[in-house]
Amino acid sequence: MPSAFTAQEKARISELLLDTGLRAFTTQGLRKTSIEDLVRPAGIAKSSFYLFFDSKEALYLELLLRQQKQVKSRVVDGALLRGADARDSLRLFLRATIEELSTNPLYRRLMTHPEELRAVARRLDPHRMSALEDNPVTALDDFVERHRAEGALIDADPAVIVGVLRAVLLLPAHEDELGEHYPAVADLLIDLVAAGLTSKQEEL
Repeated sequence: MPSAFTAQEKARISELLLDTGLRAFTTQGLRKTSIEDLVRPAGIAKSSFYLFFDSKEALYLELLLRQQKQVKSRVVDGALLRGADARDSLRLFLRATIEELSTNPLYRRLMTHPEELRAVARRLDPHRMSALEDNPVTALDDFVERHRAEGALIDADPAVIVGVLRAVLLLPAHEDELGEHYPAVADLLIDLVAAGLTSKQEEL
């Protein structure tokens, strides 16, 4: 049976597990990360991991929750909801989110491997997952639904519109390939997509 830890040891080990999890999940992914990978740097037994987290999926969720408020503040409150109109809002959102994905490895991983969040959802109870409801993805869905109903976005399935926006957000994965042209490509793509998704009413 795992030995007891002092409050100070628990705090230290918990932070070590979170730091290790962030590195492992963003480099090798959720599925390939083992409990042994997570506990090795903390110097604890595999059985002791469960004193801190119910599963590696629970650790993954905790990492998301720790970053969620700041990410939402930057890409939703500071961009998506700040535009002069729907087109401007989409431009601001895409630029802010691409910047976030370029600097935030965990959210970049989620964008390129969305199946990992589904894996987390399958392992955790719905009540625990509800903590993720107030997140940038949900806010974008709400924005698209509302502006499409108002006629500010093209008459297409909201899931398709969101899919187009997510496709733009895959661009950071190709930054190295595009080299020096990457900033210009990103700017032009964002402008074209924002213009293409908004109705002509936006030009009136």
